[in-house]
Formats: sequence, C-alpha cells, structure tokens
Amino acid sequence: MIVIIGCIVVLGAIIGGFTMAGGHLGSLVVVSEYIVISGCGLGAMIIMAPKSVLLGMVKQMVGTLKGAPYGKKNYEDLFKALYELFMLGRRNGMIALEEHVLTPETSSIFSKYPTLVKDHHAMAILCGGLKPIIDGKVKPDQLKLLLDTELDTMEDEHHQPIDVLTKVADAMPGFGIVAAVLGIVITMGSIAGPVEEIGHHVAAALVGTFLGILVSYGFLNPLAVNMTFVGGSENAYFRTISNAVVGFANGMAPIMAIEVARRGLTSDVKPTADDLEKMLKEAVAAK
Repeated sequence: MIVIIGCIVVLGAIIGGFTMAGGHLGSLVVVSEYIVISGCGLGAMIIMAPKSVLLGMVKQMVGTLKGAPYGKKNYEDLFKALYELFMLGRRNGMIALEEHVLTPETSSIFSKYPTLVKDHHAMAILCGGLKPIIDGKVKPDQLKLLLDTELDTMEDEHHQPIDVLTKVADAMPGFGIVAAVLGIVITMGSIAGPVEEIGHHVAAALVGTFLGILVSYGFLNPLAVNMTFVGGSENAYFRTISNAVVGFANGMAPIMAIEVARRGLTSDVKPTADDLEKMLKEAVAAK
C-alpha cells in the first residue's frame, strides 16, 4: 500500500507543479513517446534476463504492494514452534521430531501456528535443517555450512530480478534521449512548416526525455530499493530459523538457541528478552 501512496505523491507533484506553471496536461500525452520508452525498456529486460528471472521480477513487484512479509506475529509463532520442537527433542531425543519434520502438515505442533506452516520456504528450511540431523547424515558442526549454502543461493536468486530492474532503470534516461532524438528527426522534416507545428514537434520530443528520467528516478529505481528491503526481510526470517536450528543441533538449551536467533533481528521485529520469555511460557501452557 505504501508503494501506491509513493507513486501517487510522485505523480501528484509532477502534475501539480506542471499545471501550476501554466502547463496543459494534454501536451504530456504523446502516445508515440510512451511506446518508444516502454518498448525499449521491455525489450531490454527480455534481452537481459531469462524467463524465470522476469517472472521473479513480476512476483517481487507485486510483493512490494504487501510490504514486509514478516512482522512480530510471524516471529512470535516461529519462536513458539521452535521452542516446542526443541523441548521435545531435548526430552525424548531427536528421533522424536521425525514425525513433525517428515509430515509437518499433520504435526500437532505446527498445526498451532498456521502462519508458519503455510510458509513453504520457511518450512523447507526448518524441516530441511532438522532432517539431516535426525537421520544422522551430517554432524551438528556441519549443519551451519549446509544451511548457509542454501540461504546464500536463495539470496542470490532474489537479487537477480532486482539487478535487472536496476539496470533497466539506469537505462531509461538513455531511452528517453532516443525518443527525443526521434522526435527531433521528425521536427527537422517539418522545419519548413509553420512555427506552431515545429514547436509542437519539439515539445513532443522533449516529452520522451521527461518520461525516461521520470520512470527511472521516480518509479523503477525506488521500486528496486523496496524489493531489496522485502528480500532482506525474507532473508532475516530464514536466517533466524537457521541460527536457532544450528544452535540447538550443537547442544544449546532450547531457550538459548532461540535467544541467539532473537538477537540477530532488527529492532522493528525483535521481541525483548522479557517478551520472549513470556511468549515461550504461553507456548508451554498451551500444550
């Protein structure tokens, strides 16, 4: 929602300032210039990136409309679920976690936390981190490398659409110049015509430059930055899971493994130590 508000502010400032200075909005509506700018931008994206990256870009753009995907409620459910799992594993051994990890959709623990169990990426990291330990395929001190490799790959995949969008945004002023040059070519073809006609062609050509700069600095670059923040929020959530699982697998007490994960959070989602203790007591009481 905040993205839409920002777009309205940008357009409002442009339209308001232009009309206050005596400009007519109709003079900014030059369809041919819009076609050149949008066509060049879209074509550059198609040349630059494979289909999977382009689809990822669309998905991430839509994601910016929803804002940060993980808030305090998500972390509260995560910490409670982790605490219940870790306590069960400590009391009955890691093998007791097998039924919850292999079939999380029927788990009596995960069923209490729908925001977590519906997050397929988060569940894949959580269950994928615990399963090798339960099976004995990796040693606890090897788990961090395993999860870090997976998270680094996910982070790289998230940044690929952002890199493409940023490069296209940087190219938009150049495409604006292309549109302006084409307009000047048309103007020179009409140089012997009436002054009003020449002025109209020059104004239309300048609209191309205006559009390229506006789209770049007013929309695409800010959108790419927003996508970076959204990706950072996702990565922080996944690394919280990783840190807690690695800590527990290496012998930390459940409360300490979760405390380590808590301390890696930013202030906007980090619960205080007292809040964490309170929510974990609630998880135990709810059994």
